[in-house]
Amino acid sequence: MKIRSLLPGLARAEQRVAKVVLENPGTVAHRSITEVAEQAGTSETTVTRFCKAIGVGGYPELRIALAADTARSQARANHDMGGDIGPGDDLKQVVGKVAFADARAVEETAEQLDIESLDKVVQAVAGARRVDVYGFGASAFVAFDLQQKLHRIGLTCFAWNDTHIALTSAAVLTGADVAVGISHTGSTAETVEALRVAKEAGATTVALTNFPRSPITEVADLVLTTAARETTFRSGAMASRIAQLTVIDCLFIGVAQHHVDSAKTALEATYEAVSGHRLGARPDGRRRPRETTK
Repeated sequence: MKIRSLLPGLARAEQRVAKVVLENPGTVAHRSITEVAEQAGTSETTVTRFCKAIGVGGYPELRIALAADTARSQARANHDMGGDIGPGDDLKQVVGKVAFADARAVEETAEQLDIESLDKVVQAVAGARRVDVYGFGASAFVAFDLQQKLHRIGLTCFAWNDTHIALTSAAVLTGADVAVGISHTGSTAETVEALRVAKEAGATTVALTNFPRSPITEVADLVLTTAARETTFRSGAMASRIAQLTVIDCLFIGVAQHHVDSAKTALEATYEAVSGHRLGARPDGRRRPRETTK
């Protein structure tokens, strides 16, 4: 999971090593550094550099990590519905694979989420004068979800998915504000540009991405990462969105905990404000009485 997220930022020779590892991690765990270097068409020194680039001390540590990860994968094998969705899969198989992949995206995102970084983001958002959120394409839905959540507890938040509006809004932020850029690839030009303008204006900038060495992280003070795996029929609008929403929910709860009393009051007030627009049964199971006009 970590190697996949770092892959785009590795040097070309290191990427060849990464692909050898990802193709069969269980086998690599039992092979020598010389064998891996030969298969990748590179040197042992490059393999060692690759190990350091992904955060392990050297090749022995990599073998241990791969062996442990392979064991965990085998333990989940009986529940694994298979990776990619094939064009010949029936709907039952599709449902099973989608459910499994989404659940796995949530679990793996939670496992690798940097709690210290999340806490810093929570502190920044909780104390911000206002929060700007930039998201385009599928990430726009996640941006508006964060806006809606923060509004529900009385915080000022704006989500932008129009380039010109995002840039003009970012330009007038101050050091008292927070700007959040959401991009699965971390290379969406509009999102990166908006976050850069916000940073130049003095705002605290936050990036939410699947790739910790992507361009968006270069203009972010704080980085939160997801762990979504995309397959043929699972583009950025699917698994990545589920993973992003998981992080957003964690962020929201953390912020709400900083404003317990006011958040509770605001949630009750906003619930009451829209309660008259719900049809059918009430929360206690009884049907709502029809309102009559005189």
